[in-house]
Amino acid sequence: MTPVLILPGLFGSENTHWQTAWLQDHPESRLVEQDNWDNPHLMTWRAKLEATLEDAGEAYIVAHSLGCLLAASLAGRSSVARVRGALLVAPCDLPATDRLHPGRIAFGTMPTAELPFPSMVIGSLNDHYMSLDRLTLFARLWGSELHNAGLAGHINVASGYGRWPGGYRIFEKLKARTHHLDKIPTKRPLLGRASSSAW
Repeated sequence: MTPVLILPGLFGSENTHWQTAWLQDHPESRLVEQDNWDNPHLMTWRAKLEATLEDAGEAYIVAHSLGCLLAASLAGRSSVARVRGALLVAPCDLPATDRLHPGRIAFGTMPTAELPFPSMVIGSLNDHYMSLDRLTLFARLWGSELHNAGLAGHINVASGYGRWPGGYRIFEKLKARTHHLDKIPTKRPLLGRASSSAW
């Protein structure tokens, strides 16, 4: 069974977070542990992710907030070939995040390259870490399918997301698409430009 790598954001994911429940509910999933959750540094975090990908051989990614930017930062790197697909939940916007948590994050600028693996972005109408306009922009730039979760905040514990069965269903749709692409006897294409759909 293909491993699923769980990528939390700033401060990690607490015990009641949906990512923690995901680890409990899916034995094939594993947390990409970072040494410093409170002061993320892109190169350090990415080195941990790439080492975990190399150990896994290939994997899916399920990311939240800053973890989505970590996954997107793999574009253009050799390690990206090991990613089967990614579920990117409530990606944060670096300028907004820096205003909320000044000086904590050293992640450079927002990744803008198209992702060479199938991806779905899940966002909301009222996320203080990413406006809807910016969410739509980056989903398009990344070549991701965009799902609008409505008034779901940052899709975290504070907005009522503990165990999240709906996320499991969306992830199964992502996996089904990667399996479909595997049957095409050519290089796997991208899912295409972002398209908004009801959640």
